[in-house]
Amino acid sequence: MATHTTKMLIIGSGPAGLSAAIYGARAGMQPIVVQGLQPGGQLTITTDVENYPGFRDVIQGPWLMQEMQAQAEHVGTRMLWDTIVEVDMSGSPFRAIGDGGDIYEGDTLVIATGAQARWLGAPGEQEFSGKGVSACATCDGFFYRGKKVVVIGGGNTAVEEALYLTNHSQDVTLIHRRDSLRAEKILQDRLFAHPNIKVLWNKAVERFVGEGGLTGVELKDTVTGEIMVEPADGAFVAIGHAPATDLFKGKLELDSSGYIVVEPGTPKTAIPGVFACGDVMDHTYRQAVTAAGTGCMAALDAERFVANREFAARG
Repeated sequence: MATHTTKMLIIGSGPAGLSAAIYGARAGMQPIVVQGLQPGGQLTITTDVENYPGFRDVIQGPWLMQEMQAQAEHVGTRMLWDTIVEVDMSGSPFRAIGDGGDIYEGDTLVIATGAQARWLGAPGEQEFSGKGVSACATCDGFFYRGKKVVVIGGGNTAVEEALYLTNHSQDVTLIHRRDSLRAEKILQDRLFAHPNIKVLWNKAVERFVGEGGLTGVELKDTVTGEIMVEPADGAFVAIGHAPATDLFKGKLELDSSGYIVVEPGTPKTAIPGVFACGDVMDHTYRQAVTAAGTGCMAALDAERFVANREFAARG
């Protein structure tokens, strides 16, 4: 078991964590990134990426994260393969313990543990992931221009995704297992008024069907038990996201959905020297480019925190 010390300890290695590492390393913070269970974050399970600035052609998510990691390492970041199981944020230096017993100490702590889309767990869902099934309309809607798409869910996320998809498709169907939506009324009003959206009520997804690619969604009527297949080229599962914040329960303020609460417009948590960036604190945008932006902000604020403390110590 070893102890690793740094001016900037980063937990998480998606776009937010790696962007924080790049900026932190260039500021002389000698950051350590603890990569976690999914090195590279959600982009490593995303195939085509067409909306990250700087690339005229479609790029692959795993390749983008490999390049970000290589850039972070090139400017002086240490990447360590471990999963954090415990954190102590009672004061700086902040301490994290890996599942093998290694200890990580940082004068500042940047939390970039991300969030995971919630999935239905229905047969075919993972088989057709990237081949018709997605959890992000903003990411993948463009690939279904002029095609028939369905959105599964009944909250704000589902309604927003359905409305967004009308930018690409004139045939959008919202599938909900109940007979009313949970979404805000203003969103419902927009949905019901849109001529290109229809709603299938009281329908639960039994399985995703197709051969090589998605062709439809098998549905069961929750009232009558009747089975039907709704044809679809694309299916968007929109039942929410789960931020990876179990480590921080009782130690940092979380909102009602489990996201870390930060000072508006900043990555600053209620604990000085602890910063949160990316999807772990952003339940609105959840894009690679916004995650990278907040990672940059976290690194800049962390560098200022250390500089101010060192200046005060010189007194």
